[in-house]
Amino acid sequence: MPSIGEKAPDFTLEDDSGAAVSLREFSGKTVVLYFYPKDDTPGCTAEACAFRDAYDEILSLGAVVLGVSPDSAVRHAKFKGKYELPFRLLADPDHSVLSAYGSWGEKKMYGKTYEGVIRSTYVIGPDGKVIGAFPKVSPKEHAAEILALLRAMK
Repeated sequence: MPSIGEKAPDFTLEDDSGAAVSLREFSGKTVVLYFYPKDDTPGCTAEACAFRDAYDEILSLGAVVLGVSPDSAVRHAKFKGKYELPFRLLADPDHSVLSAYGSWGEKKMYGKTYEGVIRSTYVIGPDGKVIGAFPKVSPKEHAAEILALLRAMK
């Protein structure tokens, strides 16, 4: 898990339109990079819609949003269209980026242990360094936390 002040791990992933997206292409911008388990599930939908509803303000504060999950680009496209999400969703089916950010690991549910996505977010500054790390987030309130951080930076 990258710490505040460290260089964020670079990556290239396929987005919901099938295009390759690299973190380095956002050099000079603030990036809200959020990791979530699965498209079109209750918590993930709540989180994505909260980011959607806050997106204009996020943009006005000089940031962009990128969502990452193990789902395919095709599934991302359906999810994005269904909820009119204005930001890109990135497919990480082999969990390489999730792992690099400490967002893939052991989870427990109903007494069972399994490997899965740890819902988390990193805010990456224009210089490519982590300026905010949220290792465990609540889907409904998280966009407000991100807005508070972005406002404080202005």
